[in-house]
Amino acid sequence: MAAATADGPGTGDDRSGAELAQVLSALGGYRVYARRWVFLLVLSLLSCSNATLWLSFAPIADTVAKHFSLSLEQINWLSLVYFVVSIPFGMAAIWVLDSVGLRSATVLGAWLNFLGSVLRALPCMDLSIQTPFSFLLAGQSLCALAQTLVVFSPAKLAALWFPEHQRATANMIATMSNPLGVLLANVLSPALVKEEGDIPWMLVRNKAYLILALCFGAGIGIFSSFSALLEQILCVKGYSNDFAGLCGALFITFGFLGALCLGRYVDRTKHFTEVTKIGFCLTSMACVAFAVMRASLSPAPCPPSPTPCTASRGGLHPGPVQVWGVGVCPAALPSVSLRLLQVSQLPGQTIWLAIICSLFGLFGLSLAPIAMELAVECSFPVGEGAATGLLFVLGQIEGALIMVLLTMLTVRRAEPSFSTCQHEEALLDWMVSMLLMASLCAACSCVFVLFFHTPYRRVQLEASAYPSIQEDYVQGGADPAPPREPHPEPPAPHRQPALHGGVGECVSRRCSGSAAPGEP
Repeated sequence: MAAATADGPGTGDDRSGAELAQVLSALGGYRVYARRWVFLLVLSLLSCSNATLWLSFAPIADTVAKHFSLSLEQINWLSLVYFVVSIPFGMAAIWVLDSVGLRSATVLGAWLNFLGSVLRALPCMDLSIQTPFSFLLAGQSLCALAQTLVVFSPAKLAALWFPEHQRATANMIATMSNPLGVLLANVLSPALVKEEGDIPWMLVRNKAYLILALCFGAGIGIFSSFSALLEQILCVKGYSNDFAGLCGALFITFGFLGALCLGRYVDRTKHFTEVTKIGFCLTSMACVAFAVMRASLSPAPCPPSPTPCTASRGGLHPGPVQVWGVGVCPAALPSVSLRLLQVSQLPGQTIWLAIICSLFGLFGLSLAPIAMELAVECSFPVGEGAATGLLFVLGQIEGALIMVLLTMLTVRRAEPSFSTCQHEEALLDWMVSMLLMASLCAACSCVFVLFFHTPYRRVQLEASAYPSIQEDYVQGGADPAPPREPHPEPPAPHRQPALHGGVGECVSRRCSGSAAPGEP
């Protein structure tokens, strides 16, 4: 065995790359199969459809509430149930994934997804059902059970079926298919509905993993709440369901594009931590921009004519002063100058909203597959299903808390003339909620940047072993990783034994430690 190690790759042996690949394969290498891409496609489609079912009601919350005679709180529970169900059943899903197997978990998730969608459709096909909310909630609960099996699988699939130089890309494709389903929900729902009609304890003691789980889990919660509540936030200020769906679609589209670029970059450089930290910072900036765009003046009505408005030094003004397109009475300037207005809380800011939602997805949503790979690296040798599954469960817990907190902090307001909300319960003031969301995002980014440090345990283990056998192994022994300087050729011995069995026999002798006849 020692002889085999000493004569490993790069020792100046005269064997060709193809022969070396055969030897390494016989010594314990692995083989990849083309059908791995089919399995990846199946898992991606399942994840995409599950996410579409999750948020299919959110972009048209007020319309669905009016059609089924439900409250907006009940409509919110159709999204919130995904968080609630995944908390207790997420642990069971981790056990199924790591103990029963990836194939069984995927099949079970597909059946749960199908049965849940059937239950959801019943109230729409039979309007005589007296309790439509029961069927909708039961269907969403089954789909939520499927989500715990589907969302935990990408890292497991990448580790079992793909070579190391394709893992991040495979994980990216499978992971980003979930937000792609969110995109479809944001685009199709407003377009189609126009009107009424067992966890290892190693993880608990791993400081880096806990920091990643808490910070990234909060990010999952913020993104989930953002997607679920976007329409309710915007309709108060006169934005249509179509525009809210467009903002959600831009959020997912740019997140997908960012994940595609980051996945390819991280596959080549392995800069998991650097990419994640930079992405966290940029995400916080986009979130703050969505919540607090600028210090501005809020509308303040002027006294009715003929009572004039009184300016601070310029005498009398018969009407309001136009400041950034807002009519403000000069007498109200001192009291309104301290108020912060969010871009999401101002009417007529369609371009800014679209840009900020795009940047929010580009910087934040694209980090999901990178963070999943980083969780596996910092928690190795814990199984991939447990590492990513616990990360997602914590995200669901934080998501449920954040979504509930954001809705609790809203207050009733008088209906403005530019509101497009079709349900009277939707007339809420979201200022405090949006400021809290931005504060949480900024705080998590600071904690992650300052305190997260980890070695890449899985990458280090693989680097210390022999190179893996890749499907696209190049003739001549070229490695798909960045090229290394070749080792110098060893000096030729004074006695060169005669080998009569060819290259294969020579390799067999070296691997078994036996010497050729006549060798010292």
